[in-house]
Amino acid sequence: MKITPEELADNGYVLIDNLEHKELIPFVRTYLKKRTPILLLYTFCNAVIIGIIIYWFWKNYGTDSFNLDNALTHFSYGIVLAFGLIPIHEYIHVLAYKSQGAKNTSYDANLKKFYFMAIADKFVANKKELRIAALAPFIVITTTLIILSFFTSQLWTFTVFGVLLTHTAFSSGDFGILRH
Repeated sequence: MKITPEELADNGYVLIDNLEHKELIPFVRTYLKKRTPILLLYTFCNAVIIGIIIYWFWKNYGTDSFNLDNALTHFSYGIVLAFGLIPIHEYIHVLAYKSQGAKNTSYDANLKKFYFMAIADKFVANKKELRIAALAPFIVITTTLIILSFFTSQLWTFTVFGVLLTHTAFSSGDFGILRH
């Protein structure tokens, strides 16, 4: 938006509430419980991924080495690998914030409550800028994983699907922050 937080009042904005960075997770959780178009999209994405996983399992079960044990093992690999995407995910947030004009970016994490966040301190974002910063990691990583799934074997595709489902679950806060 090209204005500072201090200039908001001078530009006709009214402060309704003040939210510290550490209060972001309870704020987002409140909106994750409401039915909004963006959260319906998030739910739809999860349902599609689950549907693809079920279809892929059903289609490939019993072919070559694709049995229940191997499929669950490879799917578990995907869940574990998704944890390795957390720093990349947050870095993409920072790149997206910077692409929208943010100057001071940083990271925060709470391992006890298991949340991670990229922060653009003193950056005033309009709706479009926030949407870009919030959804960039989901779009980039999801697209990359879908493309990757076309170049892997049956079992490793199941690993990619495990990463995809877990990463999508981890992205709930990004969708929740958008609210509308």
